[in-house]
This record gives sequence, structure tokens and C-alpha cells, in this order.
Amino acid sequence: MTKTEPAQRRLREQVLDTGLCTGCGACVGNCPYFEHYRDAAVVLHACDLEQGRCHAHCPRTPTDLESLRGALFDLRDLTPELGALRGLYLTRASDPAVRARAQHGGTVSALTALALKEGWIDGLVQTRGQEDQQTAGTLVTDPADLAGGTGTRFVASPAVAAFNRACRGDAQRIGVVATPCQALAYAKLRTNPAPEAQAQAGKLALVIGLFCGWALSWREFSHLLGHRVGRARVLSTDIPPSRYQRMEVRTDQGTVEIPLAEVLPCVRPNCAACFDLTCEFADLSVGSARSEQGWEVDRGWNQVITRTEQGERLLDLAREKGCLEFREVPAGNLEKLKAAAVNKKRACIRRLEELSGAPGDWLYLSPDDPVLGELGHWDVK
Repeated sequence: MTKTEPAQRRLREQVLDTGLCTGCGACVGNCPYFEHYRDAAVVLHACDLEQGRCHAHCPRTPTDLESLRGALFDLRDLTPELGALRGLYLTRASDPAVRARAQHGGTVSALTALALKEGWIDGLVQTRGQEDQQTAGTLVTDPADLAGGTGTRFVASPAVAAFNRACRGDAQRIGVVATPCQALAYAKLRTNPAPEAQAQAGKLALVIGLFCGWALSWREFSHLLGHRVGRARVLSTDIPPSRYQRMEVRTDQGTVEIPLAEVLPCVRPNCAACFDLTCEFADLSVGSARSEQGWEVDRGWNQVITRTEQGERLLDLAREKGCLEFREVPAGNLEKLKAAAVNKKRACIRRLEELSGAPGDWLYLSPDDPVLGELGHWDVK
């Protein structure tokens, strides 16, 4: 039998050394030789294990997306642009207090609180910002404590590491709020037949995904904030639709608007190698709303895609319990969302071919994937 290279070495060669690491934390918390430090995965010591979860669960090691889709979703629900799609909705939290402290409509806050209260989950891993603008995953078990994680954190979070660690605790049904790269790591965990992975997957009870175009590098972004807001304490950040070309930073001394041209250089380079805009490997996915009514109205609502029966049941329960308000999805919204998702996939393929230096070499993605392989033939503008 031919000896396989150690998993850690393959991870370093395929992901860390090529600049594909997303900072998701999937390699941390299972293995004592990985840690997350200042926005980066750090190898503390060499490991010669041939089959390790660090490599198996990483969203940027070679991945068979077709197999993942088939294992996790009803094939009848699959769309090439958005993944599994059972329904598209516009929602917001019914409680004005929840909406007031949320980034946009408060849908994620309402759904996670409901899941905890109804016993769907007994713990939730959510991302929380820290004083220095870094982020970390935290396990929350009391719905009253969820407010500490509201709002968008544009800096990449190693939240999967918090899930890995939580699996060693008392929580038996853990929910997660995940970005696309984190959700892909969870999908690879769920389909990993190794006994230790199955023990973890058995505790993963709910994945609520977030739409995500890119994440920011902590180093560059903290430097920009230091220049732009000085000693003011940052309370939240937001980015209106692209036509506004700005980031809004709310501080304890007022709101500061930063031109998007200054923010974009802070985007993590690896984000250009991501194919997923709408978090396709979640039970349901949530993003900011878009409609003809404009940003001042839309910023108070969310778009929601249900992908699995469980995700659909949770949204139905929120309607039944009065936790969410619904409004009609404007005509054309689905087509616009599909177009944006396709554009991200096309940009990803271009970036991967730049990194590999060879047409058709997509590094962690397979050119035989029936979805990505058809990109050039889609008539979506």
C-alpha cells in the first residue's frame, strides 16, 4: 500500500501555502496542533496523521460538491445558480426591539431565539465582535444572551473552531450561524464517515447561513478604522447596496462614512476564490433585502432562502408563533439573486485559474462538477 502524505502537510500545501485559507476555524479545536491567531490559522507543531479532520473538513481542500448536494438536499430542489431552493421570502422580526439592535431585519435573531426556546437546539454558535475588531465564535445557551452577537461582522471569524470545542461539552443539539465557507466545512463534516466526525455531526442540529460577498482582513481593516474613526468605539458596520459605494461605521461618537474604494483593499484575497454568494450548504440562508422601495426600507428587511425541510419548518413555525413578519417578494428578485450568484461563481473560476496558472485547474473545485462546468452556457446577465 502506498503511504499517503500526512493530512497536515496536504492542508499546508493545498490551502495555507496557496493563500486559500478562509479563517473559518475548521482545522482548530479538533487537533492540538492548529490554532487561530490574529486572523490566521497557525500550525503549532508537525503532525504525521494520514487522515485528519483538519484536511477532511477544510472548505478549501479538494471538494466534491456534487456528492455533498446529493447527500444533504432533495435533488428536486436543486438549482444551478443558488443550490437547493424550496422558497424565497422577505421577512423581518416582529419585535421592534429585536429589529432595533439587529443589522437589518432581525430575522436571524428571531429564528435563533425561537430555535432555542422551542428546544430545536440547546446551544448556538454565533460570531461576536471584540474590542480590537477581531471576531470569535461563542456558544450561547440562553436566548437572552443572543443580543451580544447581533449585527454583521465583516472580519472573518473562526466560528467553526467554537463548534468543534462545543462538541466536547454538554450541548447535544447545536445550531450555528455560518458564512458560506463555514457552512461548507459543516457540510463536509456531516458527510465524513469517520467515527469521530460522525459523533460531531450528530450534534449539528441546525445551520442558518448568511449571504456573503467577502470578508475583511483584520489587520488591514483595523488599520483603516484607526485612521478613519480614531479612538471612537465602533458599535456596528454596514454596507448599503453597491450604488452607494460606502461603508457606514456607527461609533459612540456618531456615524462615519468610509468610501468603498478604501474598504475593498482590506478584503481577504481568498474571498475571490469563493463560489458561493448565498450560503448554499445551510438549512436556510438569510441576506439583506432588495426591492424597488429603496435602501431606507430594505435595510429593515431580509431575504430568506429555505433549502431543507428543517429550514422550511423553522420558518413556518416563526410565522405561526408570530416571531416574523412577511411581505411579498417583488417580481424579478429571484432572477436578480440568481444573476448575482452566477457572477460570483464565474469570478471564482477566473481567480482559481489565475492561481493555478492553468485553464480548467480549479484547485479545490472539480471541473467535472455539473453545475460549475456549465457556467459558460448560462444565459444569466
